[in-house]
Amino acid sequence: MAETIPIFLVQKEQLNDQPTVRQTWLSASGFKAEAGTFCLIPGREGQVESVLVGKSDDLNTWSLGGLARTLPPHAYHLADKLSATEQSKLALGWQLGQYQFTRYKQSGSNDNMPKLTVVSDGDWAKYLDAATEATYLVRDLVNTPAADMGPAHLEQQARAIATTYKAEIAVTTGEELLAQNYPMIYTVGKASDQPPRLIDLHWGDPKAPKITLVGKGVCFDSGGLDIKPASGMKTMKKDMGGAAHVLGVATLVMKLNLPVRLRVLIPAVENSIAGNAMHPLDVLPTRKGITVEVGNTDAEGRLVLGDALWEASSENPDLLIDFATLTGAARVALGTELPAFFCNDEAIATQLKDAGEATDDPLWNLPLHAPYRTLLDSKVADISNISDGRFGGAITAALFLREFIKPQIPWVHIDVMAWNLRSLPGRPEGGEAMGMRAVFELIRRQVQP
Repeated sequence: MAETIPIFLVQKEQLNDQPTVRQTWLSASGFKAEAGTFCLIPGREGQVESVLVGKSDDLNTWSLGGLARTLPPHAYHLADKLSATEQSKLALGWQLGQYQFTRYKQSGSNDNMPKLTVVSDGDWAKYLDAATEATYLVRDLVNTPAADMGPAHLEQQARAIATTYKAEIAVTTGEELLAQNYPMIYTVGKASDQPPRLIDLHWGDPKAPKITLVGKGVCFDSGGLDIKPASGMKTMKKDMGGAAHVLGVATLVMKLNLPVRLRVLIPAVENSIAGNAMHPLDVLPTRKGITVEVGNTDAEGRLVLGDALWEASSENPDLLIDFATLTGAARVALGTELPAFFCNDEAIATQLKDAGEATDDPLWNLPLHAPYRTLLDSKVADISNISDGRFGGAITAALFLREFIKPQIPWVHIDVMAWNLRSLPGRPEGGEAMGMRAVFELIRRQVQP
């Protein structure tokens, strides 16, 4: 590694162990070894001899994420004695920190960025590659404007992924949704120029454990006739973030060849406004056979998910997980950077929380508080898609979805922001994969204990 520049991870108390001349340089540079900060150490010929990086008490995925764009564009290696696991985590944060969304920029991407060489075993190297690819995929899909990421475009992306990994894919589109009994998906998306559709992907050995993923694919959400204000509509290109996440998880599962029978269901729609748009207080039939009163047309994500989840339940999967950018209430409860999840199986909930901690991809468990189910009662239908009040909105949304899950099926619902409002080390502002690596780890532990 003589051609690469060593990076040393140091804490404040270790600065006194440096040679006197170096201590003078560090003092002049103002380096105090705070986590994530760095100082370039010059060599005798004026070259960069090494880099000191402030080390936190616990190394995690993001410890070097901020350096991936700020260090001079040389090649580096980690000089400390770290395990393959630690090096791979640091390398993942580094690679995710170099993400750029440049599709619409004339200047294109900046390839002249610092490179990090790590010592990693075969399994970790494969995971590092797959996790980077999956995260970039999610970010790209969410960052792409709705004009270029409508239901038809999302289908194209799913077909491309299916081709890459030799998966089977079927798509039910437009009025065929009615013929195949997906009335809520059709009704939510029928006002758009791009017809609504249900994307259905299968992969893996049919005899393996069945893992089914469902992702909310609302490619743009105007709010429908209950139209959003401009401030609420501005980032609604990200409302297909759930679909992006399940495609990201699927990429990890297929690229790393987990021994599962994977199914991915994405109801892809645009919640638009036109003369044929659904109205407030319309009553919709469902694939399950119950009726739903539309208390608010801006609570459309749970409608399309309802049909998809009931179809997902038909195969009695061993584990059913959905991702959705579903409620602002979850963001009020936990902020934008910590996804909420709900689960009907206590053991699975604990395992998912543990998987999130292990992968530096945390989620937080909120309760499926059964007494709140009565808040969804309707006077004219079997259930309303919203409650009359504004409290507990993430819980009532999850309880609505639970109506479309067979009770015996282990189920996780993840209510995710899918968007960074601020840039953090390794996590630039914009579209983001949140909880994706945790869910993959949960699945991996289920089938490879």
